[in-house]
Amino acid sequence: MADFVFPLARKVLETLASFAYEEISLAWGLNGEIEKFKDTMSTINAVLQDAEERQTNERAIRIWLTKLKDVLLDARDLLDEIECEVLRSRVVKAHGSVGRKLRRFFSSSNPLVFRFSIGHGIKKIRERIDEICAEKHEFNLNVQREENRTMHGRRETTYSYVCASEVIGREVEKQKIVDLLMQSDDKRNVDVIPICGIGGLGKTTLAKMVFNDERLKSHFDLKMWVHASKDFNVPQLIKEIFDSATGKVNENSTLERLQTELRGALSGKKFLLILDDVWNAIPDKWFELRDLLMDGSKGSKIIVTTRGNNIASLVETVPTVHLTGLSEEDSLSLFLKWAFKEGQNKQEKLVEIGGEIVKRCKGVPLAVRTLGSLLCLKDDERAWIDVRDSEMWKLKQSEDHILPVLRLSYNELPSYLKQCFLYCSLFPKGYKFHISDVIQFWIALGVVPQSHDENRSLEYIGEQYFMELRSRSFFQVEESFFDIQKHGLNNTFILHDLIHDLSLSVSESECLVVNSQTKDIPKRVGHLSITDGGKDKVPTFLKSLDSVRTIRLVVNDKKEPSRASLVDKCIGRFNFLQILDLSNSSLEMLPSSIGRAKHLRYLDLSWNKKMSRLPDSICKLQSLLTLKLEGCSNLEGLPRDMKNLISLRFLSITTRERCIPEDRIACLTSLRTLIVSRCINLVTLPDGVRCLTGLEDLTIISCGQLVLNEADDVEIKRLSLQTLRLVNLLSMVALPGWLQGSADTLRYLHIAGCDSLRTLPKWLTKMTSIQKILICDCRDLESLPKEGMHRLTSLQEIRIAYCDELEKNLKSIKEDWVERVYIDKEIVDRKFV
Repeated sequence: MADFVFPLARKVLETLASFAYEEISLAWGLNGEIEKFKDTMSTINAVLQDAEERQTNERAIRIWLTKLKDVLLDARDLLDEIECEVLRSRVVKAHGSVGRKLRRFFSSSNPLVFRFSIGHGIKKIRERIDEICAEKHEFNLNVQREENRTMHGRRETTYSYVCASEVIGREVEKQKIVDLLMQSDDKRNVDVIPICGIGGLGKTTLAKMVFNDERLKSHFDLKMWVHASKDFNVPQLIKEIFDSATGKVNENSTLERLQTELRGALSGKKFLLILDDVWNAIPDKWFELRDLLMDGSKGSKIIVTTRGNNIASLVETVPTVHLTGLSEEDSLSLFLKWAFKEGQNKQEKLVEIGGEIVKRCKGVPLAVRTLGSLLCLKDDERAWIDVRDSEMWKLKQSEDHILPVLRLSYNELPSYLKQCFLYCSLFPKGYKFHISDVIQFWIALGVVPQSHDENRSLEYIGEQYFMELRSRSFFQVEESFFDIQKHGLNNTFILHDLIHDLSLSVSESECLVVNSQTKDIPKRVGHLSITDGGKDKVPTFLKSLDSVRTIRLVVNDKKEPSRASLVDKCIGRFNFLQILDLSNSSLEMLPSSIGRAKHLRYLDLSWNKKMSRLPDSICKLQSLLTLKLEGCSNLEGLPRDMKNLISLRFLSITTRERCIPEDRIACLTSLRTLIVSRCINLVTLPDGVRCLTGLEDLTIISCGQLVLNEADDVEIKRLSLQTLRLVNLLSMVALPGWLQGSADTLRYLHIAGCDSLRTLPKWLTKMTSIQKILICDCRDLESLPKEGMHRLTSLQEIRIAYCDELEKNLKSIKEDWVERVYIDKEIVDRKFV
């Protein structure tokens, strides 16, 4: 519960404390009420961490948190109303006619009437908050700072012994690590080998197998096993390593003496140290510990087991051993070992059902063992079928089984990452996504905060959140495709099925994946993913809900009928709808009622190939941040009043137009990302695109007739572009000159499949911030600028593939910058074409 309440309370408090709301409260005469509201919220916010830790065992606190959540949801809705009114006023002021302003004054949205209503609403919510705040004294909640909190459910200390006969399916990985341990490095005395993977894969078990291998007994003079503390406490680790090395530690010894004694104990000895279960390793702390261990003789090794790719990257001196799931054969062997006693008859039907259960475990040994032990001694076929067909997270499990292990990884997340992870439960199992998909989703939900640093955009912060979750193994790479961000490769990601089940289990009743037959849905559920949304029939459960802010319609069959009536029902029913994902939904026309969804921030209409136009009412969505129209191949154009979408940050579009009118895109001054894709008729971009000074990411792909003007006399405006992708532009003969406005900001340039491009402009050498250039499949491209490439001091690399003329000419250049050019056909997976 507090996983939602704490971020919600913080969001409300941040909104109240923002400069914009301070101005509103003064202008509207609400300053007194707002200040009281802020004070009470600050008091409650200070004790929510303690409430989170105690709620599991104290029912009264859970009830208190539920009451607090209800009033915070109402407070959030009220603050959203204020934000919408401010945006609407801004649009009217900028683009409204005299008649429109008069109509607004005499309508229900009259500013004076609205302010009175809001003032009354704030007072009522503040009074409810005061009552709840008073109740907290009954629980003696402690004030805690988030960064200092301690979590219950700590994993018990590990040890080095393992019964080899109990381990199945890790011989290949074991042999690989043993081979690494037997090798010596001429450059270093001590090598560090990380073993990395999600919780439950058996990293500790594998390390135990290696540690106890007979071949290593005579190879190392000294073997040590230490379970790392979660906060990576270096003094404590020094004590434990010394104790493991010598069997004696004087607790009264000073840290200085312990360091000296440890270095003496390791000096001249070839040692093996296992640092098991490293959760946090700040570089300074790691280097401090590592330096104390460098006195071992050549061939010494340290094995670090961790769930974090960031930690593995920090400590490794040889490539990380990334642990993956067991094979189905090994998983079934392990399952049967736990499900049947030795010598017990294995019924053929039960083994068959067991095989189906094992497939759900995706090779995670702890999940396999958990379910095998659950079914041990159960001969009833029905019991096995029930397990096969149930959600495993509903099973009662003890602390050493898979859910608590994965839950522990979740519990260690800071609150802002917990909130981000919880919302991933709305993606279907096996759903492949790009990083930008998730970032836009999070921004629309309001879980990515605005930074006071103008150089840290919402998209930048969202990317940092994503990469942090990825480093903790919550996301895994599914496949790679050709792009610029990482050596020419970009990735699609996926949630491991067990991680997805974890997200469902911790999202409680806030996020639900449902179908038309689902019953007993909590009335105040906030976010729904409807898995049989392809049926246009309106699910009966929608009638009982009133607080839904997210609707994702998941399509299983693209041939299913349009869902216009379902969409219309959702828009009419849920007044505070923020996210509406209708991608691949066979829509022929978006209902005009969309204009009533004034709180909508994210609208995904991508790949609705039958949709020919958008209703004009879509331009009433002043809060809209993301609009996805990619793959709408029949779309005739954008609505006339696009200028009213003053908050829009992300736009992807496919259109049948030859020329996009100037007042459609060029007026979107808040735009940060623009993707123009598969516009087969498009011959030119609006001139105003070069005036989008806030644009950071521009992608133009598969627009075969598009000609980008490179005229030297074009007016150069200062731009903010950081990433530029030009892919499959068959008619492009030169880069547009207005890109020179990004000389100080452009970091990534990706050009691919541009057959008419023969040379790159001289002004490319002025792009002093550029870090990576990727050029692929430009058969006629002959050269890079002949002079000035040495001025690109930020340039890290140029990757070139399938550009025969360019590759041939580069061989004759003897300048230093050519050392950063890589002819790299092997990395290219041409899925971008």
